[in-house]
Amino acid sequence: MHHQDIESPEELQDAIQGFWYVRWDGEESKDGFEVMPDGHAEIIFHFGSGCSILHNGSLQPLPSPFMVGLLNEPVVFYPEDRLEIIGIKCLPWAVFDLLGLPSGKERVHAFEHPIARLQSALNTFILDGKIDDALELVKQYFLDARSGVAANTLLHKAGAAMRKANGTLPVSRIAEAVHSTVRTLERNFKKSSGHTVKDVSGLMRFEQARNQLWCYPDANIAGLAHELGYADQSHLNREFKRYSGTTAAAFARKAKAGKEAVSADLVAFVLS
Repeated sequence: MHHQDIESPEELQDAIQGFWYVRWDGEESKDGFEVMPDGHAEIIFHFGSGCSILHNGSLQPLPSPFMVGLLNEPVVFYPEDRLEIIGIKCLPWAVFDLLGLPSGKERVHAFEHPIARLQSALNTFILDGKIDDALELVKQYFLDARSGVAANTLLHKAGAAMRKANGTLPVSRIAEAVHSTVRTLERNFKKSSGHTVKDVSGLMRFEQARNQLWCYPDANIAGLAHELGYADQSHLNREFKRYSGTTAAAFARKAKAGKEAVSADLVAFVLS
């Protein structure tokens, strides 16, 4: 598997965290690949043999591009054979306004938008092995889109506060930090993202716990719970199981065993 990514330029950092590329060969991807919840939405372009998701007991093909919204449980995608992906890692309170789309709570969904016109040009770059050019094209598209859309200052400041605290701040503290009432903040946030501040904060905090346990599977979970602002270890475990389907300790054991069998590229993708 090959993975690379580029950071978002400063002009986009209030809406896009970064851009990434990953390639699986058929043998690597035959059992599908799991995407765990985090505090981001993703726009996914895919190339190769096609990509499907399990829905109502059968595999449902996904168009390119499609969007992965905020997840509340892991999702498994199934490539038919070789699969290459260009992904855009988006801040959920900004991406819908940036694209001029209505917000929603769908986990994985198709959407109609002029961005789909990039598919042909991206496919040409992918076939020619010009991954840097493909990533640059996507980045330039969003730079052009940003130039025509005014940023929501309230949401930008609220999102910055949430990210700085890794999702540990209560809604009242976030509202205070951006000089807003809780009611006004929640109304704006839900209109732009489809989710509450608490929804996104919980996913951000889970993401931090997941990444810490992947990188340091021997970490003290009670200490991690305290560091990330959970009430106690039991609270962390409840939230961890809610989003991942397993306890923090079980995930850490799996990470410790799995890291011996996977490449550094996969680690980078898991944490992307």
